[in-house]
Amino acid sequence: MTPAILFIIIVNLALGLVAGAIMYRSDFCVAGMFRDLFLFRKTVMLRTLLLLVVASMVLFELMRRIGLLPLYPFPLLGSPSLGNIAGGVIFGIGMVLAGGCVVGTLYKMGGGSMISATAFAGLIIGSGLYAEMHPWWTAVSKKFSFLQGHITLPQALGCDPILLLLPVTGLAAYLFLRWHAQRRWEVASPAEGYIQPWKAALYLAILGTLSYTLIGMPFGITNAYAKAASYLTNIPVPMHVSQVAFYNTVPLKYTAPVSQVELHGGPGPFFDAIAYIQFPLIAGIVLGAMIAALRIGEFRVYFRVPARQYVSALAGGIILALGSRMTPGCNIWHLFGGVPILSMQSLLFLIGIIPGSYIGSRLLVTLVLSMRPEVSA
Repeated sequence: MTPAILFIIIVNLALGLVAGAIMYRSDFCVAGMFRDLFLFRKTVMLRTLLLLVVASMVLFELMRRIGLLPLYPFPLLGSPSLGNIAGGVIFGIGMVLAGGCVVGTLYKMGGGSMISATAFAGLIIGSGLYAEMHPWWTAVSKKFSFLQGHITLPQALGCDPILLLLPVTGLAAYLFLRWHAQRRWEVASPAEGYIQPWKAALYLAILGTLSYTLIGMPFGITNAYAKAASYLTNIPVPMHVSQVAFYNTVPLKYTAPVSQVELHGGPGPFFDAIAYIQFPLIAGIVLGAMIAALRIGEFRVYFRVPARQYVSALAGGIILALGSRMTPGCNIWHLFGGVPILSMQSLLFLIGIIPGSYIGSRLLVTLVLSMRPEVSA
C-alpha cells in the first residue's frame, strides 16, 4: 500500500468518525426530515438541511475561486436524465420505509439499532439485485437523457456559477435571518450531549468541503454497498460475477488533488479506489456514532420491535439501494455535494425524492404503523 493510498484511507476514516459522532448526537437523518414533513408537518429539520446545502454552496465556491478545487464538477457526476427523477422517487420511498437514508442507517446502527442493521443488509441485497438489471436501466436512462456533456446548470446556461449562486444564497440568507428572529432554529431535547441540528449542518458542510478538497469529491458511499454485494456474490458464484456487466464497469477515474495518485474504481470485487475511499468512510461513521453513544451512556443493542418493522427495514433497504443505483447516487452525494454546485442530476434527484418520501410516508403509516402491537421493554 502506497503512502498516497494510506493518506486517502486515513482522511476518509477520520472524516467518517467525526461525521458519525455529529450525526448521532444531533440525529441528523435526511429520511426523518422528509418523513416529519409529511407525517407531522414539522419543517425544522428541513431548514437545517437547507442551511447545510447553502453553507456547502458558499464553501465549495470559495474553494473553487481560490484554486483549491481543481476537480469541478467532481467525479462520477454525469449529464442529466429523467431517470434521475425516477431514481429519486424510488430512493425516497425506500429511505422512509428503511427508517433512515444510506448514512442515517449507519449512525443508527452504530448506536445499536438492529432495525438499521437490517436496513443495512437490505442495502447490500438491493445493490446486488440492481447489478442484474443494470444494462436495462442504463439503456432506459440514456433514452431519456438530455443536455449531453453538461453536468451543472451553469454549464448548461454557459455562465459563471456565481451568477446563479449569489441570488440563491442571498434569498437563503434572508430566510435564515428571519428564522433566527423567530427563534425557529433550536430543537428542544433532554438528551445529554445533544448537538443542535443547525450546528450539525454547519459542521457537516465543513467536513464535506474538506472531503472535496483533500479527496476530490464530497461524501458518497453507495458504490461501496454495490462493491460489498459483489464481494459476497463472488464467494459462491465467481463465474457469474465475472460476467455481470455492472461489476466490470470502472466509473471512477481521476487524479486525487492532494496525493496526485491516479484513482480507478468500480463496483466489482477488487481492492480499488472505491474500496479505500468509501469503506473507511462507512467504518468511520459507524464507529464514530458508536463512540459517541458509549461516551454518553446511550449505546445498547435494541431489537425488541414488531416483526413488521424488520420487514419494512429490509424492504426499504432494498428499495433504497435500487433507487441509489438508478439515480445514480444517494442523498448525501446529491444533497450535500451535487446540489451545492447545481448539478442537474442532483437537482432532478431532489425533485424525485420529495414525492417519493410522501409515498413512503403513506406506506409507512398504512402498512407498518397501523395496528402495531404493543411490545414490552
